[in-house]
Amino acid sequence: MEIVKGWLTPVQRIPSDNFDERPAKEVSLIVVHCISLPAGHFGNHYVEQLFTNCLSLESHPDFADLKGLRVASHLFIRRDGAVIQFVPFDKRAWHAGESNFQGREQCNDFSIGIELEGVDSGEFNHSQYLRLVQVCNLLTQHYQIPRDHIVGHSDIAPGRKTDPGSKFDWQRLRSGVEKQP
Repeated sequence: MEIVKGWLTPVQRIPSDNFDERPAKEVSLIVVHCISLPAGHFGNHYVEQLFTNCLSLESHPDFADLKGLRVASHLFIRRDGAVIQFVPFDKRAWHAGESNFQGREQCNDFSIGIELEGVDSGEFNHSQYLRLVQVCNLLTQHYQIPRDHIVGHSDIAPGRKTDPGSKFDWQRLRSGVEKQP
């Protein structure tokens, strides 16, 4: 894999409109999230539909609270390790919301958001960890992001967010990501 003009290749691209320009051009943080729609249901296309503003709220009773929500991460990693990119890395995807990292607010301004297909109370698959490590190595090298600047949504929005959850194996991720100078 490589990054070409803000896009990861070769991965599936499904462009989202849920982004804008970054106020600061530097990228210095990776935020790991998890999502499934409905919660705990995997292998469907509801996440892609949410991130592209095409989700029919009538598709499932749990979707009623998503009305008017406009969100997208840069990447989505499915249970089988397949990657979908919605927003180029040089743009500000709307994934973190109200957030703070080391005193810097509005983490969307300087972060890349990666969603794992899952729930914050569950475990993630071997294929997802392999792909996440691969992607994080590429991103940390390309943008010179320190390994300790890979965090969970819960780290930058404590009390508001709990993902990727207590069962996420941070040691497994961090031990696979090479140290940057």
